[in-house]
Amino acid sequence: MVEQLKHECGVAMIRLLKPLSYYERKYGTWRYGLNKLYLMMEKQHNRGQEGAGVACVNLDAPVGEEYMFREKAGGKDAITEVFKHVDKSFEGQLYMGHLRYSTTGKSGLQYVHPFLRRNNWRAKNLCLCGNFNMTNIDEIFEKIVQQGQSPRIYSDSYITLELMGHRLDREVERCFVEAKEKGLENTDITRYIEDNMQMANVLRTTMTDYDGGYVMCGMTGSGEMFAVRDPWGIRPAFWYHDDEVIAVASERAVLQTTFDLSCEDVQELPAGKALIVHKNGSSSLETILEAKNQARCSFERIYFSRGSDRDIYHERKQLGQQLTAPILKAIDGDTDHTVFSFIPNTAEVAFYGMMEGLRSLGLSVRSEKVAWKDIKLRTFITEADSRNDLASHVYDITYGSLRPYEDNLVIIDDSIVRGTTLKESIFKILDRLHPKKIVMVSSSPQIRYPDYYGIDMARLEEFCAFRATIALLQERGLWDIVQRTYEACRAELQKPKAEQRNCVCALYKPFTVDDINRKMAEMLRPVGMNAPVEFVFQTIEGLHAACPDHQGDWYFTGRYPTPGGNRLVNQAFVKYMDEIKSKA
Repeated sequence: MVEQLKHECGVAMIRLLKPLSYYERKYGTWRYGLNKLYLMMEKQHNRGQEGAGVACVNLDAPVGEEYMFREKAGGKDAITEVFKHVDKSFEGQLYMGHLRYSTTGKSGLQYVHPFLRRNNWRAKNLCLCGNFNMTNIDEIFEKIVQQGQSPRIYSDSYITLELMGHRLDREVERCFVEAKEKGLENTDITRYIEDNMQMANVLRTTMTDYDGGYVMCGMTGSGEMFAVRDPWGIRPAFWYHDDEVIAVASERAVLQTTFDLSCEDVQELPAGKALIVHKNGSSSLETILEAKNQARCSFERIYFSRGSDRDIYHERKQLGQQLTAPILKAIDGDTDHTVFSFIPNTAEVAFYGMMEGLRSLGLSVRSEKVAWKDIKLRTFITEADSRNDLASHVYDITYGSLRPYEDNLVIIDDSIVRGTTLKESIFKILDRLHPKKIVMVSSSPQIRYPDYYGIDMARLEEFCAFRATIALLQERGLWDIVQRTYEACRAELQKPKAEQRNCVCALYKPFTVDDINRKMAEMLRPVGMNAPVEFVFQTIEGLHAACPDHQGDWYFTGRYPTPGGNRLVNQAFVKYMDEIKSKA
């Protein structure tokens, strides 16, 4: 992807099931669990480079000594920084790690997971992290205020910690009452509480009101551990269990690499369920919320998750292979005078699929590595002109890879979002090769709508497909559709959230995909460029055929799986129009 999107986060958890001495004898180090956590986090570095944190619980710590530890750091080197400061105190049985990207614009160490809630009762200590974004945090905030709480920070992570912590307190008190009724006293009560805690009760009373995509992970000071997935299955989670460990990660391939497993060894956490590991090491899958219409995120398959996963690799190849027919149409079938390439690095697998598709037709095709990711813009450059000039050189080209003015260039990317880098960098630099024509291919469909479940996608007005559509509506005298959509969105926002529908879809109805493609080519082709440009996008049908188990496609179709998504996209268009009105 030429313009990097940011994913909310990645999670990693490990529960050691043997005495610590076992791992020291077998693996030669007390750091066995910690080393595995480090590897899981490094293998998920793609999911978060703004911060990282780890936490540990030591069930063997004597009374009066610390038993719950946490370390956090910010920046792209956060994993290294965190593990530099992890010492013998992190010897324990429960480990949790987190990698963060912000989708809210909030940054700083206070927003880096895990979050920790302290108490003198082990069972009331709660450490929480997750891969999530909630669409209704305002409602949750109001709920806990009505309970009498006064949250210190307004963020979905912190508010979830306080809400879940409140329910955890109630669960401990439930066990306390039971223990007293049984005639227990003092430390016998503590042992009873820790042996009889039901984390499923805590999760059911916490997660009921949430609207959003999430995988929530946590552990208590008394040794309870859990990972719970949203009922739509939006955000991914996988787990593994043997006689030595139970482990959880955001991606299957991470667990395979860390523990040397086959695909079949790793389980996907079902939607609406929680994997709960108890203090004694026993585990169970518990239904927390009834599963809803499944909307597993297709963007995980297209871009975010590691392509080393067996199924994702196959799906990305198929996404490329399915585009052979429209590509051949775009070059008038002239493969003798066409070079095929890709935008490094995430589109490489789709490129292999595209080439296989062409060769399966008996065609002899030429491929070259035409584009190279070269530099990163340095933040110390402050002058706008200098910064823009450097940005145009983020990519470089292989000189001599095309026959000037004779060869078409077909170049595939996994997705096109804003189009800014295409206009300011990619097209300008590719034009230096003097192609007869550039066919820009996207292995995903046109991105038309923001994501609200954990991906930092642009505002509506930043999507090149949206901008092209608005331009077409203006050119063709259809601005009344824009105005009617604005009024419809305003009216929807007055309804209860559950009754709202996405009114923004009406903007796209007058046009075909090809109409919008042509307008995007016109808008993104930089001034002074010689080669003509044509876009080819994946179809919605092709996406579903390639990724049949991941039907979450709201960024392409506007079919949001939760009411909160519809509310927020209507709100986004109203804000867009209000800004236009204020400028006018």
